[in-house]
Amino acid sequence: MPKEDFDARQRSRSLQRYENHRRIDYLYSLQGLVLIISLACGLAAFFVRESAVILLAAALTLNTLASLVLMIKIRQYPLILQDRIIRLEMQTRLRRVLPEDRHWEINGLTLDQMIGLRFASDGELPDLVRKVLDENITSRDAIKRMVKHWESDELRV
Repeated sequence: MPKEDFDARQRSRSLQRYENHRRIDYLYSLQGLVLIISLACGLAAFFVRESAVILLAAALTLNTLASLVLMIKIRQYPLILQDRIIRLEMQTRLRRVLPEDRHWEINGLTLDQMIGLRFASDGELPDLVRKVLDENITSRDAIKRMVKHWESDELRV
């Protein structure tokens, strides 16, 4: 990929600014609301004996939903952090492995491309980076299938 194509690709990406940098997780707000409703159902069941079974069933159902959301979120955050660490690791590794006149290519790689490339040995990494950029291969799985000399990673989340 020529440097001019890389520059055009970089400009086409949406740029983060102050106005759009925050990401609000509405799922957490919804989960909090579900837990408050569940607590209200549980307290109502304690004080209102006639409908206690229905209220307790509602509380149990809502708590189960909130727990499922929490389970998903708890798994999601370490994976996001792992991806950020892989990006940093690959940027450092590529600076070491690529010739200096090709360092500009590092910024042309997407996170998915870096994650796919991380299993390549140092010897095949420069050619694989060039192929991934030239052919615009974006699938992590497709890039991993191209690796001939696999470097294992046993420290994954």
